[in-house]
Amino acid sequence: MLVTATQARGNILIHQKMFESRLFFVDKLIDMGAQIILCDPHRATVMGLDRKVQLRAIQMASPDIRAGVALLIAAMSAKGKSTIFNINQIDRGYQNIDGRLNAIGAEIIRKNN
Repeated sequence: MLVTATQARGNILIHQKMFESRLFFVDKLIDMGAQIILCDPHRATVMGLDRKVQLRAIQMASPDIRAGVALLIAAMSAKGKSTIFNINQIDRGYQNIDGRLNAIGAEIIRKNN
């Protein structure tokens, strides 16, 4: 939801009341060009860019399953080629996500080091 909010019109308050560290990936979205203020460990305010400013590609690491998928969504919507490290976090919760997304038009290349 947070990634989608970066392209919406207006300001959106995201409140994650259960887990303090759930929003600690917003710094990577900010690096991609998102306008987000992390208010506290539970709340973030997203200034929607009304689809006028596209996110830009960066290199990043997946901190956990949910944040990793959010970063994957952001990377797919960003201009350029992003690299996501620590993808085993994403794989833990989403089996063959690259294959399934590629089947519907994504361009994901998995590289083994």
